Amino acid sequence: MFFIIGISSAEKRLDFNQTMQCFRCGQFGRYEVFITYTYFTFFFIPLIKWNKKFYVKATCCNTMYTIDSTLGKRIQDGEHIILTEQDLTPMYQSSNKTAGQCPSCGYITNPEHAFCPKCGTRL
Repeated sequence: MFFIIGISSAEKRLDFNQTMQCFRCGQFGRYEVFITYTYFTFFFIPLIKWNKKFYVKATCCNTMYTIDSTLGKRIQDGEHIILTEQDLTPMYQSSNKTAGQCPSCGYITNPEHAFCPKCGTRL
């Protein structure tokens, strides 16, 4: 007798779209919410999920944010939620000494760049 077990990770896009004007790049776009998790399978059937994390992606400048897991669970359960700037935590913090940000598209740039590598705006 043998058992087929495994541990894997997955990402799933939740059914959530909110139109907004991005506070980082100033363009219009929408927020999309994703959940990532690790799961245990037994004979290819997922049994236990853990390490759940919720992320928000701004489609205008592809900035990624994390959100609180309780808020993410409410979105996952289908509750009507309106995300605000206070709900979003940037996934990385850039220091002005090592990197800058394009005022047009929000792309993170190096200090030696004179133009944005993504959109070509003069920095």
